[in-house]
Amino acid sequence: MKVLVAGASGFVGSRLCPALVEAGHEVVAMTRHPDTYAGAGTAVRGDVHDGNTLDAALEGCAAAYYLVHSLDAPDFETRDAQAAGTFGRAAAAAGLGRIVYLGGLGDDSDALSAHLRSRRQVETLLGDAGVAVTSLRAGIIVGHGGISWELTRQLVEHLPAMVTPKWVRTRTQPIAVADVVRYLVAVLELPEAAGRALEVGGPEVLQYVTMLRRVAAIKGRPLLIVPLPLLTPQLSSLWLSVVTDVDTTTGRALIDSMSNEVVVRDDAIRTLVPFELTSYDDAVRQALRERAEQKGAANKGAAGTGSAGHSAPGTGSTDMGLTGKGSTDDPPASPSSGPTNDR
Repeated sequence: MKVLVAGASGFVGSRLCPALVEAGHEVVAMTRHPDTYAGAGTAVRGDVHDGNTLDAALEGCAAAYYLVHSLDAPDFETRDAQAAGTFGRAAAAAGLGRIVYLGGLGDDSDALSAHLRSRRQVETLLGDAGVAVTSLRAGIIVGHGGISWELTRQLVEHLPAMVTPKWVRTRTQPIAVADVVRYLVAVLELPEAAGRALEVGGPEVLQYVTMLRRVAAIKGRPLLIVPLPLLTPQLSSLWLSVVTDVDTTTGRALIDSMSNEVVVRDDAIRTLVPFELTSYDDAVRQALRERAEQKGAANKGAAGTGSAGHSAPGTGSTDMGLTGKGSTDDPPASPSSGPTNDR
């Protein structure tokens, strides 16, 4: 099947494209800068905020993955709504049979954050023009380069002790990025997945504070956590911008979402796509291995060219609009994401 991936250069998209190729699909990798794209598939220029670029990009495609988000923009809700509507109409005009979207978990009955409300709105707008949408709703996606994972890793690495707000007690269901990709590939041609929102999560439901402590244990680092319930979201986001390389706007959007419990309520996808899920600890170890490997390769390359001081990738843009400071990646609407979708 010929399938377009919007967000091909991001956190999830860069892993999804080779998986789709391996599964036998013809991949069209949509990016605003096809001349610099080095991933799997055939690069094509396209921008979800510019409808004039989408017709040519979608020509001949039977389906598309939508993995973009503008979370680093103050007006991300408006921008994402406009982009989703534009893409949905272009997909319908091109005759696509399905759009697969990576959204976010969260109970509709809950007072959802602006971030999670936006994810729900995008689900609807993508399908308003008549294309069937399969939405995979995820919480925190654990993998090297994912912004929510980077927050966790950097907090543990930079702070032997931390004062934390009440949201660290919120429950979530983190999932390995490899498992997300496996689900994304599987639902593409699954008849039972057409027009459905399917919830995906890892095998464990954990509080954020437990996640931090388990990363610290794996890394062999001390970690003292002192709760401070009165720490406001604005102060929390400023704190994150100081101790991590996540910008304040993105940090505030993520922190607002952390007051919402994001766990799987309907595990129907486990029957549709059965496989053994990766444990949280194993996902953390894999993310740390990938970071170490990329850092080693970057250092070797720097030594070979006589340059120094270059950091390894891992905190740049994700597919879901979650960019770190100084990102030079190609964020489709900004980044995954991953919540999500890259939370």
